[in-house]
Amino acid sequence: MSKKHSFHIPVMGLGFTIDTPLKVAQYGMDSVISIADDILIEKMRKVYCEKFKIPYNAITDKIEDFRAKRITSYLNLVNTQVQKKFEEIKNATIEKGNEFKEYLSMLPDSLSIKNELKDLNFKEIKNWAKENLNIGSIDVNIMTKLDKENYKNGEKLPQEYNDAHAALRGFANSSLRSSLILSAGMNPRLYSYIEQFDDFFPNKNGKINKKIVLKVSDYRSALIQGKFLAKKGLWVSEYRIESGLNCGGHAFATEGFLMGPILEEFKQNKNDLIQSIHEILIPALKANDRVIPSENLDLKITAQGGVGTDEEHQFLIDQYEIDSVGWGTPFLLVPEATSVDAITIDKLTKAKENDLYLSGISPLGVPFNSLKGNTKDLEKLEKIKNGRPGSSCPKEFLSLNKEFTEKSICTASRQYQRKKIKELDNENLSKDKYKTLFDKIVEKSCICVGLANSALLINDVKVKEDIKGVSVCPGPNMAYFSKLMSLKEITDHIYGRANVISRIDRPNMFIKELNLYLDYLKGKIEETSTAITKKQEKYLLNFSNNLNEGINYYQKLFIEFKDKFKDTKSSILTELETSRNSLKNLHVEIEKLTNNLVTA
Repeated sequence: MSKKHSFHIPVMGLGFTIDTPLKVAQYGMDSVISIADDILIEKMRKVYCEKFKIPYNAITDKIEDFRAKRITSYLNLVNTQVQKKFEEIKNATIEKGNEFKEYLSMLPDSLSIKNELKDLNFKEIKNWAKENLNIGSIDVNIMTKLDKENYKNGEKLPQEYNDAHAALRGFANSSLRSSLILSAGMNPRLYSYIEQFDDFFPNKNGKINKKIVLKVSDYRSALIQGKFLAKKGLWVSEYRIESGLNCGGHAFATEGFLMGPILEEFKQNKNDLIQSIHEILIPALKANDRVIPSENLDLKITAQGGVGTDEEHQFLIDQYEIDSVGWGTPFLLVPEATSVDAITIDKLTKAKENDLYLSGISPLGVPFNSLKGNTKDLEKLEKIKNGRPGSSCPKEFLSLNKEFTEKSICTASRQYQRKKIKELDNENLSKDKYKTLFDKIVEKSCICVGLANSALLINDVKVKEDIKGVSVCPGPNMAYFSKLMSLKEITDHIYGRANVISRIDRPNMFIKELNLYLDYLKGKIEETSTAITKKQEKYLLNFSNNLNEGINYYQKLFIEFKDKFKDTKSSILTELETSRNSLKNLHVEIEKLTNNLVTA
């Protein structure tokens, strides 16, 4: 059955989309579960076993391979329950057909379904539904960097028990036929481990039970990673292009490459990408005595980051031949789809541009989109005020630092921050310099707990009083969505049947991203102080030149439009010119710095 919806709900945090498929998959909507946190997953399995009256047997950390088994068990439960809900919709009687009608009402108007059904009786409609309705894909996400080593009785366990490896095994052993979305860059050891599981390889007809999706921010990265996996006989079924700065969560900024030109490059090179990787894939399959598909395998290109209107949504599909568009941040205000606690929802609905910022709270050392005044930050500030900065680190998923210890610890942990502050105390620093470095140390937050707590709080799962704060990771687009929405309302908004944005000053998604990159470049220039190295000079000049090329691309693109963005074309072109002038001023600042070039 062909996919009906043209959007998907990306992974958000650890807990915000942990049960999203249970809420939306029966309506044919694709969504993504993070499988990084097996502790949260086990608690949620208990929640839903009780809800669905299924016997629950705890998988404790005393059980062999507990992490993978927890993930497998939860995914199997989600899969079974979604299938059950979907069958109920298809087999609904005329008295209980509301969900079936709801399913149809949320589909795009462009589909010819209504015309197909208007002359059918209810029995014929039920038969039609069994043939034509499709279930949403229950996809999973692994951040490849979260691959901490694990220990048992003081002994380091083999590599396959590393966090990401065990999570991958948990998905591989599940009953799902869906996609594994790999994000945050290439992890060669993890990628190689995928070879161990037959479900990731194609059959004779080219069908793959468990597909690989790579989240990327540029074409070159996609090509390198695609070829790496192809050498192992593994096909990447989808490249999910994500804006570096206009998405929520961790911000993996490009070197000034903007989303529009990146999508254009994928569009122009899609056939070459398929061909070049197939030329590597087929010999690899033969060498490993694997089945050779009779035809070239399918490849999808999808995109996400900052999309906020039906016009932008359809533009991406039409202009760049995108297969699906990711809508993340707005769904944080849709309780029917995501798990967000009431206090956080209230803060999100009131958030303006200045409340949404790139923070340094992530222990990964990567900029992290955050919301000012979130309850996890308030909890953190209270601990700092009481002279006890840092977290107890109950989960350790981000324990990746070995600066002070043989076994890695987390930079947000109390253990690490005490050592780092003690080190700072031994230096002869001015008061201002000390405060700057101290604030940088204690800024790190326990997002392992913070990004999971919301799902527990709304399901009345007991959370310790001193670590119940919620971290949240909205993209900048949240500033323009200011009310709770039903699933029907957000779907109608996506497809242009309604408009939930009351503000008229929302910039085009491409302009928003461009200005975010200009702010990012400005910050990088300020970081260099009064002098730069040759390496820094090259980075800043490349960044500036890439942004300039992006502006040229957008200017040409929007000038040529005659029937798109009619109401906003003039303002978009004006904003592009303003951005160009801002970039020129930043380029002057870079040139001033190059006069003080230092040897490095």
